[in-house]
Order: sequence, then C-alpha cells, then structure tokens
Amino acid sequence: MREWLNWMPGAVLALGCVFTLAVDHQQRTPLVRSLDSIPMTLGGREGVTGEIRPQEVAAAGVSNYLRRVFPAAAAQFEIYVGYYEHQTQGRSIHSPKNCLPGSGWEALQQRTTEVPGAGASYTVNRYLLQNKEQRALVFYWYQGRGRVAASEYRVKWELLRDAATRGRTEEALVRIVVFLDPQTTEEAAEDLARRVAADLIPAVFQSLAPA
Repeated sequence: MREWLNWMPGAVLALGCVFTLAVDHQQRTPLVRSLDSIPMTLGGREGVTGEIRPQEVAAAGVSNYLRRVFPAAAAQFEIYVGYYEHQTQGRSIHSPKNCLPGSGWEALQQRTTEVPGAGASYTVNRYLLQNKEQRALVFYWYQGRGRVAASEYRVKWELLRDAATRGRTEEALVRIVVFLDPQTTEEAAEDLARRVAADLIPAVFQSLAPA
C-alpha cells in the first residue's frame, strides 16, 4: 500500500500532462437540443424562466445555461443546468461544494442518494444547507458523455481520460434547490427533489450529444 501511495504524485502529474496535451485536440460539442426544450413542468409543478446576472455567467464560464424557478406558497424550488461545450484549465465546472460556502451557505449534512431515472437509478449529491435563517435541500450531479456522476474524483478522472482518448470534455452541472419553510419538512423537500430529478435527468440527456 505504501509503495502504491509513493507512485501517486507521479501518476497525478502524468495525468495532468496528458490532459494538457489533449487540450489542443479537443472538439467543441454543442447541444443537440436547446436547454429551453426541457419541459416547464417538472415534479408536477409549473416553472418560469429565471435569469442569472451576466457577471455570474461570465465567472462560471458556461457555454449555455438554464435556470427555472418554481414559485409556490410552500416548498419553492429552482433548477439550474450549466453546460460546457468543452473544458480547459480556467474554464471548467465549478463544484457547488466549493462555491456554496462562498455565498454564505453552510453545509449541515452532506451525502449521496439514489434517484430513479428512465429504467435506471442514479447516484447524486444531497446537501442540507443553511444561510442565516434560511435552509435549503440541494441535489446536484454532473451529466454528460452518456453518464450521470456524483463523485468529483470520478468526474475529474473521466474528464482526463476522455480528453486524452476522445478529445471530448463536454459536461453539464445540474442542480435542484428546494427551499425549506415552516410548511415544508426535510422529508417532503427530499421527496420533491427526487421527483424533479427523475424528470430532469432524462430531459437533460435529450439535449446532450450521445456518448
């Protein structure tokens, strides 16, 4: 085990070199369908289109994005899909794990959970967050090149592999945020997020290029 760990720095460096060399050979992979084609009704609720400030879009470096808000007297939620036609150093997906604390959210719980899909089950990240008096339940995952992934380690590995072997690094960050209120329990918020994810995953796949 110790000998294997001694090789790790060299292996990581080698993978980084492979990725750097592969950047020049990457192809941009545009969406096959606009993200706007994702249904307005998700989880049995009707949404409205939301916007993101231009400076935030520029900071994220996305090629395309979709934000939908689903207002309600209780259990209001929103979805976000940020798509990258290709990823390079300095222009890649920012993990919510790093971004959320910077915007004032503190993680109270963090784990993965399973959500149903079209004939499959997918592992996604599940976070319970708090910002002052506001709490929210967040599901997020990475989707692209034919798969759904929760683990940032797996995502980075597959990004390096696919950049080197296929010249493809397109990917989407997909996030669901359910805001908790006095009428909405954590269990109810999780059930809603799970239903929304079950609708959203196949809808996002329809916009992405095949694997």
